[in-house]
Amino acid sequence: MIRLKILLVEDNESIAQGLAYAFEKNHYTFLYKTTVRETKEYLAGHSDIDLIILDISLPDGNGFILYEYEIKKLGIPTIFLTAKDDEDEIVRGLEEGAEDYVTKPFSTKELLARVKKITLRMKQQHILRIGDVTFDIDKPALYTGDKQVELTALEMKIVGLLFANLGKVVTRNTLLDKIWEWTGNFVDDHTVTVYLGRIREKIGTDIIITVKGMGYRIDEQ
Repeated sequence: MIRLKILLVEDNESIAQGLAYAFEKNHYTFLYKTTVRETKEYLAGHSDIDLIILDISLPDGNGFILYEYEIKKLGIPTIFLTAKDDEDEIVRGLEEGAEDYVTKPFSTKELLARVKKITLRMKQQHILRIGDVTFDIDKPALYTGDKQVELTALEMKIVGLLFANLGKVVTRNTLLDKIWEWTGNFVDDHTVTVYLGRIREKIGTDIIITVKGMGYRIDEQ
């Protein structure tokens, strides 16, 4: 089982240790930092954090500033901890791009529930379903029903490009350029047709639409 990695930024050691116990018990990898400086240093060398729980008031700085100038650039989902029920702080945090906020004092069970909800949504965003066909962006892998479709590495990249542009036409010129970029081999228009034909045959369901004179498209449902 993959354990999601949670980083807490909180200067209260008793809160941090209590949360560490609760999160580890619920199968998360959990670590914490107590200052802005420690957090910056850690994030500079680690890009594998799945979610950050960030206190607003830290001994050497402000959590909002840390988020705005460091965390936000990394695209790590963040829950703010606010010391009081301050509407302005809550609005600011959400406007800055935070996933959620929790007001101190808070229930550990409530925090765990909010983290679970966010991480579940993150996971769902990485799995795309069109009818009976499922594409897992992270692996990547393509399924028809419960059966995995065996694609070559290049075919998988083509499918990934189409799924990344759901509802939009991927032109034949774009496909030609991408295949050249991925393989370093020259391909012509006929080659694109052959690749798409093979992919369609392997999927067994024609979710890939040919847009005459332009390219190909997978529509959202």
